[in-house]
Amino acid sequence: MDRAVEDVEYEQMLLSRHGLLNHRKGRRENGVLERSAYILLSRIRVQGPMSIGELSEAFDLDASTLNRQTTAAMRAGLVQRIPDPAGGMARKFRITAEGSRILDEEREGTVASLGRVLVDWPGEDVAAFAHYLRRFNTDLERLGGRPWPRP
Repeated sequence: MDRAVEDVEYEQMLLSRHGLLNHRKGRRENGVLERSAYILLSRIRVQGPMSIGELSEAFDLDASTLNRQTTAAMRAGLVQRIPDPAGGMARKFRITAEGSRILDEEREGTVASLGRVLVDWPGEDVAAFAHYLRRFNTDLERLGGRPWPRP
């Protein structure tokens, strides 16, 4: 088992370097979202409006980091600050129509990229891979105490 865990570590490291999303500040010239914006928008979409405190807890990041990320996302028109729909004191961030459109485009591009990688895989292998990735992620989330809501 130890060698297998070492193999998982190595392959995970390689996977992270391939990044289907290239990173830069804000959106790149060709419209690709920065990784942090992609994840932020994805979380807000699946969970609904979130405050800085809720985002900080969800991502295990300090408020100053999330203030920078949400400010950049607001400047780009991806999110907007709204009063708490539940009547609380904190303002929350909601994904905008433009943010949803761009997130959908980004996700479609990522799915297309994955499709090119997995084109020769049998459907049952793709399904098994998805199952194991979900299991891996949910175990990480369980250990970290930060489950990610899934649609």
